[in-house]
Order: sequence, then C-alpha cells, then structure tokens
Amino acid sequence: MRLYRTCLVFAGALVLIALAAPLLAPHDPNGVDLGAAVSGPSAVHPFGADGSGRDTLSRLLIGSRTALLGPIGVVVFSTVAGAAVGVAAGWRGGWLDTVLSRGSELLLAFPALLVAMLFVALYGPGLLTPVVALSLAYLPYVSRLARGLTVSEKRRPYLDSYRVQGFSGLAICVRHLVPNIAPTVLAQSTVNFGYALLDLAALSYLGLGLPPLTPDWGAMINDGQDAMMQGHFLPAVIPCVAIVLTVVAFNVVGGAWADRISRRAA
Repeated sequence: MRLYRTCLVFAGALVLIALAAPLLAPHDPNGVDLGAAVSGPSAVHPFGADGSGRDTLSRLLIGSRTALLGPIGVVVFSTVAGAAVGVAAGWRGGWLDTVLSRGSELLLAFPALLVAMLFVALYGPGLLTPVVALSLAYLPYVSRLARGLTVSEKRRPYLDSYRVQGFSGLAICVRHLVPNIAPTVLAQSTVNFGYALLDLAALSYLGLGLPPLTPDWGAMINDGQDAMMQGHFLPAVIPCVAIVLTVVAFNVVGGAWADRISRRAA
C-alpha cells in the first residue's frame, strides 16, 4: 500500500511538473554555454550541463512534456480503438469475431518498436508518426482484453433483461457493458503507458523521434554518451533514472488498480 501511494504521488507530481515545466525550468533548455560543458552540479546548474553546455535540469523538465504526451497519445488511441474492436468481436461473435481476432493476432506478430521504426522510415521522424505506429501495435493487447471481458460479461443475466426490454445491442454495449469493463481496460492501459514511454524513448535515443534540438529524455541519453566517455555520467544517467522511475510508478499504479478490480469482481 505504501509503495502504491508513493508511486501515485510521484505520477501525479510528474504530471504537474510537465504542465508547469516552462515556469520551473531555470534556463533555456537549448541555451549553449561552452564554458559549462560537461560541468558537474553547481548553484547555476543543479544537475550539471551536457557536452554542449546545456542545462540538464532544464532539459529534463521540458523533456517531461514530450515524455508524457507521447505515451498519453498512444494509450488514448489504442484504448479507444482497441476497446471498440474487442467489444464488437466479443458481442457479435461469428465471422466478425474471427476476422477481428485474426487481425489482432497478425499485429501481435510484429514487435511494437519494429512497427514504429518502419513507420518512421516511411513517413519521417517526429512525434505523431511514432505515436500512430505504437498505437496500432498496442491496439491488439487492449482488444484481446476487451473481447475476453465482453464474452464473460454478456452471459450475465442483467444484460438479458435489457434484451428482453427491447434495447438494441449498441445501446446495451454503450450504456451498460462498456462502463462495467472500463475499469479493467483502463488499468491495463495504465501499464501500457510505461511500455509506450520506453518505446518512444528508445526511438528518440536512436534518432528516430523528435527533432535533435527538442528536449527529450531518450535524446538526452544519446547526447550524454560523449560526456560519459570523458567520465561525466550525469547527462546520461539522470534521464535514465527519470525514465525508470516514471515507468515503475505507472506500472505499480496500473497493477494496483488491476488487482483491486479483480478482487471486487471476485
């Protein structure tokens, strides 16, 4: 319980920091000060500076915005589209279930990072292209979960009562079935947030994400490699720690929500 609360507070604080990042950043994240290149922590640069003399703390704070915005886009799109596909497959069954299920299995055959790299190669780097690619890659995980929940839920007597009253299948799904399975789907999506953050950071590290001058945690790790060769580890280690803590926090929160929901269902 203590770990869950700590992670929940950390995740909430991170969201607030991302919203207020321009106000909190002490320096221009792209401001170059060659005299402070690869310098250690100081009063001027609390987390030191990278190889170009850019303030690490400022880049970390501004980078938190893209670090959260990208995964949020992936989670929102994959959850909405995946839930729609899963509910349709589980509710209707038959040939529609077969087609949608086989399509989801086909998407599962391709690793998410590989799909994102392919999209970037075809449509160019940026934030939108990887988000769309990863959304498609994560969609099957949500759709399979939503389908299983729908198949289990539609056998319950309360849904039969709505059918007897003449409600259409669409009305029953939208008004009653979806609200009942939504907590479990959202808990899984919280876990997916952490994985999406890792994939987007990996793309930025490889130079396939945001433009080079845009502060981003994955790009900061790449930029910090040269400083590590000179014995200065902070420019690369600090964004690594930020990524790990963020992923752990969201995974713990999502896992705790899933456990609570499963206990209530039992």
